[in-house]
Amino acid sequence: MLRSLGQRQATVGDEDVRVAALRTAVSRLRRQLALLPADFPDRAIAEDELADLAAMTNHGVPEVPRLHRALLLIVGAIGSVSALSRGLAEVRHAVELFGDPPRR
Repeated sequence: MLRSLGQRQATVGDEDVRVAALRTAVSRLRRQLALLPADFPDRAIAEDELADLAAMTNHGVPEVPRLHRALLLIVGAIGSVSALSRGLAEVRHAVELFGDPPRR
């Protein structure tokens, strides 16, 4: 059942739609990265962080600070690769669904 995002988080069945959106975006970007023939110095960092994000989506709602940290590392690693810009934007949007990390 889909609920509004008012006071409660939207869910489909038992799954938070934000988690589902993040899982989909991460999976798509991982496939795009795997198909990219170009090698670049920080590719392994991007692959590792995307794998971590994928794992986070399998364990309930991820911690917002960890999501933002992973996103920053991914952006730093592949932000200049134009072929991945659309997939990266989808991951960024999915992370933003979880809100801002708490201020220190």
